[in-house]
Amino acid sequence: MPTPTRTRRRRRSFLLPLVLLLLLSFVAGFFAGRLTPGGTASPGKTAAGAKAPPAMPDWVTVDLLPQNKYSRPGTALREINGIVIHYVGNPGTTARQNRNYFAGLATTHETSASSHFVIGINGEILQCIPLDEIAYCSNSRNVDTISIECCHPGEDGQFTQETYDSLVRLTAYLADYYGLDRDDIIRHYDVTGKLCPLYFVEHEDAWEDFKDEVFR
Repeated sequence: MPTPTRTRRRRRSFLLPLVLLLLLSFVAGFFAGRLTPGGTASPGKTAAGAKAPPAMPDWVTVDLLPQNKYSRPGTALREINGIVIHYVGNPGTTARQNRNYFAGLATTHETSASSHFVIGINGEILQCIPLDEIAYCSNSRNVDTISIECCHPGEDGQFTQETYDSLVRLTAYLADYYGLDRDDIIRHYDVTGKLCPLYFVEHEDAWEDFKDEVFR
């Protein structure tokens, strides 16, 4: 008959490997959920679970606003469910002028306004806000959309061909990356009823044609 001392030793010798096995299983499971087979952090996800921003192509100039509570508060954009199209409403102004106006609000405190992107009359694209931060552009949809402001030469708000082509290109790039569909591309007008972008509000056929080109 085994003595109590021997029984305790046998139990310890059985339990120790079991504890080690459970510990190793936990560690392996933890890292399997966080790492790809290649051993690097899984791409495409942020801590909040939203898709990480894409790298900007060379046809976009990244010129971010300084962080401030009037135009770039730094608030996390935790999900992206759409893209909102705008027009600047100031005929003849450039992308640079509008970007600098947003930046200047940090000093003037005139209002709260900004946009993720501004497209100029010649088709140049400036990125003003990172795609994982909100912009002050689309009212109640600031929290889940990307905003694109477009410059225009006249009071009617019609974009130049260069602006239009860049808008199609940028919207298609972002829609493809974030898995958005036709109904996820909206106008500021669709959020608040504001006549913005004016030409696309007054010419519904042109708006539908634009979306056709985005998803061609």
